[in-house]
Amino acid sequence: MEFLYEYGLFLAKTITFVIAVVAIVVVATASAIKHKHKKGELEITDLSEQFEEVEQEIVHALLNDEELKQKEKKDKKLAKEKAKADKVLAKKKEKSDDDIEVKSKSKVFVLDFKGSIDAKEVSSLREEVSAILSVATKDDEVFVRLESGGGMVHGYGLASSQLDRIRQHEIPLTVSVDKVAASGGYMMACVANNIIAAPFAILGSIGVIAQLPNFNKLLKKNDIDFEQFTAGEFKRTVTMFGENTEKGKEKFIEELEETHVLFKDFVSAHRPSLDLAKVATGEHWFGTTALELGLVDSIQTSDDYLQKLSKSHKVVAIKYEVKKGLAEKFSKAASLSVDGILGKLMQKNRIFPG
Repeated sequence: MEFLYEYGLFLAKTITFVIAVVAIVVVATASAIKHKHKKGELEITDLSEQFEEVEQEIVHALLNDEELKQKEKKDKKLAKEKAKADKVLAKKKEKSDDDIEVKSKSKVFVLDFKGSIDAKEVSSLREEVSAILSVATKDDEVFVRLESGGGMVHGYGLASSQLDRIRQHEIPLTVSVDKVAASGGYMMACVANNIIAAPFAILGSIGVIAQLPNFNKLLKKNDIDFEQFTAGEFKRTVTMFGENTEKGKEKFIEELEETHVLFKDFVSAHRPSLDLAKVATGEHWFGTTALELGLVDSIQTSDDYLQKLSKSHKVVAIKYEVKKGLAEKFSKAASLSVDGILGKLMQKNRIFPG
């Protein structure tokens, strides 16, 4: 009896502790959800500076002491000449006001888009494009490192429209595909003035697909009825649980064909030289073949392109991120703590699931 009493007391304490911790997690989670619509922040990274720093590190590693001294002297001389030129330019600017236009180095704005099935990343892309359009000129360029195997039509349609905003402002747009830009991914890529791709990158898949299981036979076998009520003949064309009719299937295929036509028209509008009969079959190709078909403009990696441009342009990466609030961080930490505590309790008292 004493053992049962002690075990019951221990169990009551454990349950009370777990309920208390869970209550804290629920409150923290509710607070996180309440504040989830807060604004994010733009992260700006100077890639030109990064390229230069790497170059300097390698140069210093390769030179001996005497060569380093000569290089330092040369760098100091160049720095003095640059400072002198900047000073003269600044004085001219002060005197001239509006008469003399001082031309700054052209910029390359780098965006990264790694798309999921529902293209949820478009919310950040929207903010990044808006930020760039507020400062970019026609002498600048937007460079997008794109990676996506496609997904939902409406999501990638919106993502493509965001890139089209750049084209509408007549700012040069380059899309780079190092790995894959297929289906909705290529829908985004084709908006660009210039598409570059790595030799083994996957591109194309200009087609539409829909697939779903049907459990109707399984339900019938187990004497389970499935009822569905709609208003409108084609409110639901095919279903996972009911018996699909030939008429419903035909309508569904018709809708897929209509979507495919829209997709092809969109690609043709942005790359009119493409032979759609050849490339809009739903097939995909590697970069070198994609170049032959006209799906891309050159074979090159994003690294080569940006490293070369950094010599003559200011290259900056723009990233929009929603920062996690204190409540969200606490909620995650509390959840992990609960898992850890329960694990230790079960191990200590040899209580295991199953």
